[in-house]
Amino acid sequence: MKAGIRLTFISLLLCFSTVYPQKIKVKTGIEVLKENRFKPLVGKRIGLITNPTGIDNGLVSTIDILHQAPNIQLVALFGPEHGVRGDVHAGDHIETFNDPATGIPIYSLYGATRKPTKEMLEGIDMLVYDIQDIGCRSYTYISTLFLAMQAASENDIEFVVLDRPNPLGGLKIEGNVVEDDFISFVSQLKIPYVYGLTCGELAEMIVGEGMLSLPCKLQVVKMKKWRRKMNFEATGLPWVPTSPHIPFAHSAYFYPVSGIVGELGYLSIGVGYTLPFEMFAAEWIDAEQFARSLNAKHLPGVSFRPIHLNPFYSVGKGANLQGLQIYLTDFNKARLSDIQFHVMEVIAQLYPQKAVFDNADKGRFNMFDKVSGSRFIRTEFSKNNRFSDIQDYWTKDEAAFRNLSKKYYLYK
Repeated sequence: MKAGIRLTFISLLLCFSTVYPQKIKVKTGIEVLKENRFKPLVGKRIGLITNPTGIDNGLVSTIDILHQAPNIQLVALFGPEHGVRGDVHAGDHIETFNDPATGIPIYSLYGATRKPTKEMLEGIDMLVYDIQDIGCRSYTYISTLFLAMQAASENDIEFVVLDRPNPLGGLKIEGNVVEDDFISFVSQLKIPYVYGLTCGELAEMIVGEGMLSLPCKLQVVKMKKWRRKMNFEATGLPWVPTSPHIPFAHSAYFYPVSGIVGELGYLSIGVGYTLPFEMFAAEWIDAEQFARSLNAKHLPGVSFRPIHLNPFYSVGKGANLQGLQIYLTDFNKARLSDIQFHVMEVIAQLYPQKAVFDNADKGRFNMFDKVSGSRFIRTEFSKNNRFSDIQDYWTKDEAAFRNLSKKYYLYK
């Protein structure tokens, strides 16, 4: 190959392999805070609740920004599940230590203590929350938000939320509100499974609906140019994995698709493979038959593709599995959380001896119920393995919650 031709060929390859950055359209709370020269925080001793998702639009950590900001004293860091630096696996407990980069003490809110104690808060004037959430009730960061707000109110400490987008947008609301007996760290708040609010809006609702026993001195640093119709890609913002199995923004779209049935450990949902939360598979499934039956349901905004795989770890590790990959062909029309119930229904139709609740580990039913926010979902579905038997219950609170939540909208 002549030199000129070779150079042209290499140039073309580079053009095709380059990832061009999307224009950022939204200013998050930390960006607005910087723009306002940190005004709400000036003169305060700050405790920061954050993790690797707490960044500005240039990927600089909120920890470093506040540590270097003038007239602010960052005195403590608080880490949710997965830790301040994101180096802790789901469910692992972490303890208190000093941040290697800043020397600031880090207090774990996912160890023996999930709510900041009076001792942890000693000498702190204000708690600041900056974590990217994924808009699903069972994802534990909003539980940390609530418990931290509770601690702030009990200790007369100001609370500031640096707001960030809900990756699912501000329009999707799906699922029943949690029943009293099923309040837990994976269902801490009486909200639907998909709740359609930003963290700032949710914090406003927590205060406005009297979910705290004492008043909370809350301030939300609003985003600029975020709109409810935006999913995460529309914001142009960089995505930082919110946890090891939410590596991409679109991973957040699929978490509510399979997260509830995934608690049973009966089916592979792609955790342990390259498609976390985007698939359903097992050794006894016929991929083509399975996908064909799900596609025959003509679910709005959803399509299914047969898939064959061998997971690297977790459910089905080392086994040859068959199943389907989920494609969201129209995000706005798709009912995300319903998909797993349709999958469970088709499994019972095609493979009656493999019906989910007849075969899954009964020791995991309690977690399924907590994530569902009710025992009714499991007990009623298991009678006939039909989504229609639980559909009215699953959707019964959505309209009322939509009307209620509008009171707390900070964005159009």
